[in-house]
Amino acid sequence: VQLVESGGRLAQAGGSLKLSCTGSGFSFDDVGSAAWFRQAPGKAREGISSINLNEGGRRYYADTMRGRVAISADDAKSTIYLEMNTLKPDDTAVYFCAITFDLNLGVGRQAMLQPGRYQHWGRGVQVTVSS
Repeated sequence: VQLVESGGRLAQAGGSLKLSCTGSGFSFDDVGSAAWFRQAPGKAREGISSINLNEGGRRYYADTMRGRVAISADDAKSTIYLEMNTLKPDDTAVYFCAITFDLNLGVGRQAMLQPGRYQHWGRGVQVTVSS
């Protein structure tokens, strides 16, 4: 299983950014859920958004970024996306994608945004937002 994030760059505050996470070495049809996390220097890894691929694409968003991000999936490309808008300097972090093959039917938002729920991770991509 391999996940590779891309799209990270230096962006200006107020701008937009789209991150991609492409998987290989597995069938995307077997993925239960996918998620995006971020980790700023000296801070814990934070869940941003998740999508339940086996539950009609149910999406969850962290309160800290609700309304500014959107998660989506393209099964044909084995890719998960994270679109971010109205970027802030506080969004500066390394962004990670993660997946689990477990089913997560009926699991709530808080649980779906916990790092421990995901077994496979990308290496991360740096996003830096300048003021």
